[in-house]
Amino acid sequence: MTGAERQQAVFAALADPTRRAVLRSIASGEASTATELAARLPITRQAVQKHLVLLEHARLVDAERVGRETRFQATPAPLTDAIAWMTGVGAQWDDRLAALGDAIVSEQPRITPPTTP
Repeated sequence: MTGAERQQAVFAALADPTRRAVLRSIASGEASTATELAARLPITRQAVQKHLVLLEHARLVDAERVGRETRFQATPAPLTDAIAWMTGVGAQWDDRLAALGDAIVSEQPRITPPTTP
């Protein structure tokens, strides 16, 4: 998977509010199973499992088999990469808006205050 594909997978995974809730629940504590997550969230175990597959594809969670259970834990690296990308895009917009503001100010006609007799 290329860097752009990984980034796309991260944003696609984070676009869904239920997946964000699953990720938030995993990130707030120790590694969790799909059953434990379903007990904490208002969705079924099967729904949790489907969301976990997409989160794992985006590398936002890591799965580890422990006996008969699969435990999931959050992996921060993809979020760090997404934040860095958003920060870069935000900086570009800040630069553009500052340049626009400068252009508007330089185009303003200079108004001199009236003199009093």
